[in-house]
Amino acid sequence: MSEPTVDDLAPPPAHPAWAGADPYTRALRTGHGPLYLRRADGWLLPLEVERWCARADAVDLEILGRCEGAVLDIGCGPGRLVAELAGQGRRVLGIDVSAAAVSRTTRLGGPALHRSVFEPLPAEGRWNTALLVDGNVGIGGDPRALLTRLADLLVQGGLLIVETLPMDIDERVRVHITDAHGALGTPFPWARTGTRALIRYAAGTGWSTVDQWTTGGRSFVALRSRSTRSSRSTKRSAEPAKRTAVISSQRARKPSAGKPVAIRYRRST
Repeated sequence: MSEPTVDDLAPPPAHPAWAGADPYTRALRTGHGPLYLRRADGWLLPLEVERWCARADAVDLEILGRCEGAVLDIGCGPGRLVAELAGQGRRVLGIDVSAAAVSRTTRLGGPALHRSVFEPLPAEGRWNTALLVDGNVGIGGDPRALLTRLADLLVQGGLLIVETLPMDIDERVRVHITDAHGALGTPFPWARTGTRALIRYAAGTGWSTVDQWTTGGRSFVALRSRSTRSSRSTKRSAEPAKRTAVISSQRARKPSAGKPVAIRYRRST
């Protein structure tokens, strides 16, 4: 059975309430662009909304096949990777600062939280793999700060898979999300990072580069954390994370269209 789509689960009304929402929310609701990152000088970077809103493709499946143990997808967007892993019965959580992205992810059966990576998260120090794909190494506009934060989220020796730009670039900018009509979202800091720059930042923030590859026109780097951790954070992986993330069925299963996987979060003690 194919994965349910947002349109399958909740056909939009003739005059949807989100029609006046920001450009990113509208694009996720419709599943298509055009959508761009707009720099202050007017430069535009097209965003691949249709690919993000589709099912995981061959390149995505290759990435997911490299994942180990419990997976944290940072900036999960509309949730194709989280839904795919959940459908495989894998332990996974997506996080995103966009409520529309989190809503779409959970509708597809993928557990997700409306939260920034820089806020407290479930099972810190116990995730086995983290994903930074689709340009999400740009989150916060400071790759060094982001890599430092991720070292706190993974187990010692944990795996981080980062998608980088195929060119040699290291740029920090302030951008808006805009659409074909020129509507602008709220400005935010962003970074554009090539492979060489990413490896340089990784070496200075407690990561070892273990692999790099290009496939389907996309470039990736695999890193492993090597910083020393406290005994509390290294004793176990995220597998027993039921204290903070409880799957309603208490077991991994592929969700039906009517009953997406639901996760309840409560404060750890």
